[in-house]
Amino acid sequence: MTTKQFLSLEWKQFRRSSFFEKGLAIKILMILGALYFGGLAILAGIGVFFIFKKAIPDQDPFTLINNYMIYWVMGDLALRYFMQQLPVMNIKPMLLLPIKRQSVIQFLLLKTSFSFFNILPLLFFIPLTIVLMVQGYNPLMAVLWFVSILAISFSINFLNFILNKNNTAFYFVIALLASFIGLQYFNIFDITPYTGVFFNSFYEVGFTALLPIALVIFLFKMNYKLLRKNFYVDGAVQAKKEKFKNYNLEFLNRFGTLATFLKNDVKMITRNARPKQVLLMSFLFLFYGLIFFTQDTYKNMPVFLAFAAIFVSGGFLITFGQLVPSWDSEYYKLMMSQNVSYKKYLESKWLLMVIGCAVSFVLSTPYIYFGWDIYAMIAAGASFNIGLNSFITLYGGALNRVPIELNQKAKAFSNTQGFNPTQLLISLPKILGPMIIFYVPYKLINFNAGIIALALSGVLGIVFKSYFLKIIENLYQKNKYKTISAFSEKK
Repeated sequence: MTTKQFLSLEWKQFRRSSFFEKGLAIKILMILGALYFGGLAILAGIGVFFIFKKAIPDQDPFTLINNYMIYWVMGDLALRYFMQQLPVMNIKPMLLLPIKRQSVIQFLLLKTSFSFFNILPLLFFIPLTIVLMVQGYNPLMAVLWFVSILAISFSINFLNFILNKNNTAFYFVIALLASFIGLQYFNIFDITPYTGVFFNSFYEVGFTALLPIALVIFLFKMNYKLLRKNFYVDGAVQAKKEKFKNYNLEFLNRFGTLATFLKNDVKMITRNARPKQVLLMSFLFLFYGLIFFTQDTYKNMPVFLAFAAIFVSGGFLITFGQLVPSWDSEYYKLMMSQNVSYKKYLESKWLLMVIGCAVSFVLSTPYIYFGWDIYAMIAAGASFNIGLNSFITLYGGALNRVPIELNQKAKAFSNTQGFNPTQLLISLPKILGPMIIFYVPYKLINFNAGIIALALSGVLGIVFKSYFLKIIENLYQKNKYKTISAFSEKK
């Protein structure tokens, strides 16, 4: 079977999907987003040389770019792990047809060459290479440098498929990246001059470009062997058996009738890939404040500090809460056929988000280093998240009818599961609300008044908890059968 025939099958599968027309608007938004980031990559590729030249005029900008390439490599690998969709194809019917396995596997691997994450480096490094030539660098050596960097990008592409099957290796990369950044930030050790020698050798020496090219070929063959090893009918149709650890969740019995729902959610989070990914992402939200609390610019605009405080303590609420009730989409019909109290179901989700906010707030204690006013802002943000944001998120869930697969990770620009335009609308009061609540008293009185107002808004939300839950419950009841019907559809 030729590549043209494979492409034709892929297009038919995409076009005939039951979600094609429903997800068309989302896909258009994603295309616009891809064009936006592509434009930024082109501008960055044109301007990065001159930015380094102006910032550090006594050093060669190209050398500085090569020094910091190590952060691009590790950052790109981490980003791909979270965002890049692995090559997927409906191969089961093909295993029963007289089609060479070699052709199918090669198509799967070559298909990744057209990934947005491979195109983005091209949009950055092509303009940069042209700028180098215009600035008087050797054109031939500049092209060799570009080819080497492009080979490294494709190496990262194939390495990502291996790391996706090995979480330990990924965590090692993240820890290494964080260590390098921390050591350089605190002036303990700077690795960039040492790694810069390697990247600069692609231009200075030239023949070292063979190393990344050889690495691409090696990783391609390694991925090919891994796929070829499991490319059999038995492996494709046999159900995967997994062993799960049993956790002692008896301590949740103190929550009474909510304990059943809470135990089910805890097991779901600890046993499935998508919830685990969300849990890790919510932990990374804790570091969001470092972007704002370390910059004097934002300290002069306190309203942005309120914005950051919401994200520091609300990572789990935002990432997990926005997908209620999609987390239960695989067995929602069964659950709704039981004698399940919607109020208890919603209250258990609310309680889980509250616990997540509380844990995040405790883990944010090191922010005291930036001052008690910053920590007070985080505390006020946690109060708002618990008292108001949690209810806003649950309300948005009633309008979210997109099923998700628990064992399939979310990927950008290719997987729209668990996402719809409603989430964008619901996110506005979650983001703008705390900023407005803080800003008005801050402008009229002072900084402390803004913090108190933000904290009290959360307290009022808790006071009217039963009222809010009743409104949300009525909305869920009203849309119950629409949600069941939507969750029954398969992509």
